[in-house]
Amino acid sequence: MSQPDLIIHDEKDNVGVVVIEMTKKGQECNAWIMENDKTIKVSSTNEVPLGHKIALQDLKEGDTILKYGHDIGKVVKPIKKGDHVHVHNVKTKKW
Repeated sequence: MSQPDLIIHDEKDNVGVVVIEMTKKGQECNAWIMENDKTIKVSSTNEVPLGHKIALQDLKEGDTILKYGHDIGKVVKPIKKGDHVHVHNVKTKKW
């Protein structure tokens, strides 16, 4: 595989982390799953900057976000596969 656009640490993660400067709207991203050295493709629905997350599946309000195999928060508004996952649609469960 060529250089990945996204990195997924754990196969059960439902988000991938952008490792290029920015995804483009409609870009088919190469995602590398580190746990098992597999690759998948995910189409970015909008521009997502380096270090931010992209949904690997549709997520509904109340769902848990898994990144690096860990619970990092809950969905506060529906997210479609390929959408930018950030503070506008995910909140920590601590507050």
